[in-house]
Amino acid sequence: MFTRLSAVEERYEELNNLLCDPDVISDTKRLRDLSKEQSSLEETVTTYREYKSVISQLDDAKAMFDEKLDDEMREMVKAEIADLSKSKEQLEERLKILLLPKDPNDDKNVIVEIRGAAGGDEAALFASDLYRMYTRFAERHGFRVEVMEVNETDIGGFKEIIFSITGNGAYSKLKFESGAHRVQRIPTTESGGRIHTSTATVLVLPEVEELEVEVNEKDVRIDTFCSSGAGGQSVNTTKSAVRVTHIPTGIMVSCQDEKSQHSNKDKAMRVLRARLYDFYQQQAMAEQDAQRKSLVGTGDRSERIRTYNFPQSRVTDHRIGLTLHRLETILAGDLDEIIDHLIMHEQTELMKSHATSA
Repeated sequence: MFTRLSAVEERYEELNNLLCDPDVISDTKRLRDLSKEQSSLEETVTTYREYKSVISQLDDAKAMFDEKLDDEMREMVKAEIADLSKSKEQLEERLKILLLPKDPNDDKNVIVEIRGAAGGDEAALFASDLYRMYTRFAERHGFRVEVMEVNETDIGGFKEIIFSITGNGAYSKLKFESGAHRVQRIPTTESGGRIHTSTATVLVLPEVEELEVEVNEKDVRIDTFCSSGAGGQSVNTTKSAVRVTHIPTGIMVSCQDEKSQHSNKDKAMRVLRARLYDFYQQQAMAEQDAQRKSLVGTGDRSERIRTYNFPQSRVTDHRIGLTLHRLETILAGDLDEIIDHLIMHEQTELMKSHATSA
């Protein structure tokens, strides 16, 4: 482990020097890539240096303890050794986690797709609740939300909504949200007061740049049509809506949220690249199915991952058996406790996996 840490520290120092090089500074792409790499190593290097400092202090304290000391001083040094030994153990565990393979998508922005599933109008209303939950979560973390496409119901729910969340580490925070979310409550559309169960599906995709997914123009068919729904004078009068079809995979994306055909096309292409990236990733992950299932969930989009129970003010994440009785604050965007538990669970499983294969 310490050989790897020394190599990481050495690379970090090399990057520091490179980022001061005029040739690098003048090359925007290289500067961005090297800055990103340096940023990804910073926490590991800082923790490793803190660990080395603790080791040095611990060695000094142990050497002092072996000297002739009065009883009061000996007790003080003994307490210091105990504190430093505890810090050493904690830092070692942290370093083990920091050296685990990182998800290459963790720093990316995300595209989120929410769809009402079983439950008709109530499922669509729940889909809108989930959208508000994620937008409030994004606001808490200083992320920016941009709606890409929306298909509303007459009573204010969403049959489907697609939106992007932009911010450093957005995918690392939201990647566990893909799956079926279930709600148990008395619907506003129900006069009999009976508790209904409805579901909405969430799909979180890392947003990728053009260089990461090459889309050949010959493989894409673009159709334009008049937008429908709320939208002012442009609705049904201009062909501003865009439908992009990727012929080899059959993946289709429609966008009509903007009044400009060009803007709708740009948004549709962003969603298409994300879906294509996910499509090829899912193919690769199918080959590593056993390893994937040992982590958080199976990655199956139909898998029920969470239940929101209104009568009991309860939220349960079924993958890790976590239950919290504060549904209102969670729906207000306070998802951090759930996300932290999911990240911790994945890290624990990864450490077990690496210990077994070592």
